[in-house]
Amino acid sequence: MTGSAAEIHHDLIIALAGRYRIPAVYNSRLEAADGGFISYGPDFVDQFRSAAGYVDRILKGEKPSELPVQAPTKFELLINRQTAKALDLDVPLYLQQLESSRRRLGRCSHVFGL
Repeated sequence: MTGSAAEIHHDLIIALAGRYRIPAVYNSRLEAADGGFISYGPDFVDQFRSAAGYVDRILKGEKPSELPVQAPTKFELLINRQTAKALDLDVPLYLQQLESSRRRLGRCSHVFGL
């Protein structure tokens, strides 16, 4: 869900999904961090970095109307294991292994670039 109503009421949405045992998927890591089951969406830090590049180009004289529109290239997947356990859901082994390998490499265990 996107939009201001979903953002304003995200605590209520997460609570109702938990109460009715609905394994909901969200578009922002905030919801999964706050108790939602899974989030999958663009990496906002990466998007902000790209936006900084656009600002730099504009300040150097390029016209904003001539800059290309860019789609996200990096996405994040966050699985809240506590919520999965509360919903009696098993996180697939391949996702657990992927998280473990990323942890050993010192990277954030729940961020996956595509």
